[in-house]
Amino acid sequence: MSRSLNKVQLIGHVGKDPEYTFTSGGTAVATFRLATSESWKDKNGALQENTDWHTIVVWNSQYRNLADIVHKLVHKGSKLYVEGKLKYRTYESRDGSKRTVTEIIADNIMLLDAKPAGDQTHQTSQEESHEE
Repeated sequence: MSRSLNKVQLIGHVGKDPEYTFTSGGTAVATFRLATSESWKDKNGALQENTDWHTIVVWNSQYRNLADIVHKLVHKGSKLYVEGKLKYRTYESRDGSKRTVTEIIADNIMLLDAKPAGDQTHQTSQEESHEE
């Protein structure tokens, strides 16, 4: 069998506060939208910009409480580095049609916002998010 790789790396801003819920088994999960933008000049020299929105899903696991960290420290406007894998999921909507969603299942998140003076939480979150 050949080897393969499914890895996504994004740097962007959170669109709104993460949703924080629990599965029926009690596992915490945080979900949020992350905006990434690119800009360029068109042939007339006018600045153009395109923004893509990504759905990020963060789970607590037996070894890491990454969803809890997101719930406590990530807010609308937060600048983040997100690393994870691309996942496609299909479900049936209320009207009976099939829908496919694309999500990034995050396994590493780093807060990139400037740390306010005297704030220790920024450093703690990065240290906790790197624990294995």
